Amino acid sequence: MAPPSPITCRPSAARHPLLLRAPAPRVDGAAALGLGRGLPRREPLVAARAHVRGIEAAEPWWWSSSSARVWMNSRSCRREEAARCAAAGQVAGSTGVGRGAGMEVILAAAAVVAMGTGNRVLYKLALVPLREYPFFLAQFATFGYVVIYFSILYLRYQAGIVNDEMLSLPQKPFLAVGLLEAFGAAAGMAAGAVLSGASIPILSQSYLVWQLLLSAIFLKRRYRINEITGCFLVAVGVIITVASGSVTGASLKSTGIVWPLLMIISFFLQAADTVLKEIIFIDASKKLKCGSVDLFVVNSYGSAYQALFMCLLLPFLSKLWGVPFHLLPAYIKDGAACFLNTGSISGCEGAPLLPLLFVLVNMGYNISLLHLIKISSAVVSSLASTFSVPLSIYAFTLPLPYIGVASTLPPGFVAGAAVLTAGLLLYSLPQAQHSGNSFHNKND
Repeated sequence: MAPPSPITCRPSAARHPLLLRAPAPRVDGAAALGLGRGLPRREPLVAARAHVRGIEAAEPWWWSSSSARVWMNSRSCRREEAARCAAAGQVAGSTGVGRGAGMEVILAAAAVVAMGTGNRVLYKLALVPLREYPFFLAQFATFGYVVIYFSILYLRYQAGIVNDEMLSLPQKPFLAVGLLEAFGAAAGMAAGAVLSGASIPILSQSYLVWQLLLSAIFLKRRYRINEITGCFLVAVGVIITVASGSVTGASLKSTGIVWPLLMIISFFLQAADTVLKEIIFIDASKKLKCGSVDLFVVNSYGSAYQALFMCLLLPFLSKLWGVPFHLLPAYIKDGAACFLNTGSISGCEGAPLLPLLFVLVNMGYNISLLHLIKISSAVVSSLASTFSVPLSIYAFTLPLPYIGVASTLPPGFVAGAAVLTAGLLLYSLPQAQHSGNSFHNKND
């Protein structure tokens, strides 16, 4: 079939347009990554909805308004051309840009690993000045992100990156995202208050299992035997790394079955949250004309609903952290004073720098994780996040400030890290032989 004639369309607010011509031009690495300078000049641009989501690329939030106007000033598509634009997207997407898409996923996964490692390390550092106020730090991050995400969303809307069609998407999926995140956090807090610190990373490996099951059920995704084996090796590697030389087994026996089961349920809710976000991106690419939903729309709405449900759960959560609800206002006031390192509260050295660094890196981690979900899958994002576990364990052996005596590596660290790495390689090996796939197998 001959390719469709060049058409113009209002550019996608979630990724740069793809060039559709006959014959199809060569797309270099910069264009595949969504960099404006990689796009050919003096050519008609077509915003195409990609059939293979691996070729999607989200513009960074700092994309200037002047750059956005260049895209918005391209030829406006008429309403009757929207269907043709979507059809063109399917043709363009079917060809795939295997090498560029694979490189984009690798770079996004590397960002998740780096941000995830920094997130774990800075959380420990942030709790040095706020060791008496961990609940304040958790609530500050939850409600602070609502303000930050909506501020970024407003700037992107003013720049033309986010449009009214994205903002008018059905709210029920975002409501479900907020509900899952809030109850997942509540269950995790309840179990984490009883379980030992070494047992939580081991139980967290159920997160990957839940994602595989939920992806197979709701996304109809089928995984090869070596992909499943690779995920299994990743989980085993983390367990070996964390559990070697510890008394984790005795700790789990002493707490009984209820609290470990509750922690596993919390990871089920978190896995369901990530799979639901992937479903949101897939459905939005089908509903929106010539584009996919901007990730800050998902982040903003999801965070807002999460904060709403966290408010409803506040009496329960404050009790879990040992703060009576009637004393919560005084606790928040003292926590804010320690966060700002003002007043007569002592022992807050390192604030506000360390808590602010944690908040910024944690926000960057959430954004990079959602971006990886958008261009690949929830399972790939989980694998990338899991790889940060041994890296953060190693980071605590370094002479970090405010930590005191550095930790020692567990005896099985090298063996666990080797098994984890082998699992990642085994999972990604088949995709290197099939261009157009983004590190996972899809049956759309």
